[in-house]
Amino acid sequence: MMRLSFPSILSRIWRAPNVLTHSTSWLQPARAFANTPSSLKNQLPPRPPLPPEEDIEESYLKGSGPGGQKINKTNSAVQLKHKPTGIVVKCQATRSRTQNRKIARTLLAERLDNLNNGEESRSSIVGEVKRKKAASAAKKSRRKYKLLEEERQAAAGPGDEESSSVAAPAPEESKPQDMGKTQEEGKV
Repeated sequence: MMRLSFPSILSRIWRAPNVLTHSTSWLQPARAFANTPSSLKNQLPPRPPLPPEEDIEESYLKGSGPGGQKINKTNSAVQLKHKPTGIVVKCQATRSRTQNRKIARTLLAERLDNLNNGEESRSSIVGEVKRKKAASAAKKSRRKYKLLEEERQAAAGPGDEESSSVAAPAPEESKPQDMGKTQEEGKV
């Protein structure tokens, strides 16, 4: 048997057994890719463009909160004000000023998109998709437990339907006789 060695990129893409034969029919892709019409139909709108630099007033502030003494001493928090609308965005997501600038600009672009497009903005559509998924998951869970309860009732038998739906009272445990007595009465 001949042992072949593949470049690292090929071994990441394809699964290969330890000992290779001359046949290549065993090669299978590690991940399946699908471009179905249904996935193309549900595409989100493009991300909103960043506002022009001349419309933005940028200032740097001292940060606060987690990050240690360094965050409190440096001007790494970024505050952007959109001059035409007056929208103000403050970002202190990281200790890096450059990363905070990028994040603040994307947040400002999203806010402007919400203001201009309303219900048809990207963030509104993403929120609606998340709400639909959560509602679907809740519905599936209700359906699952309802089916499970029906199976339990069917397994219990036709005469036991009332007793299985109503919880039976717990049997009373034997109580010590001196529980109601005070300490003086118990010492007698």
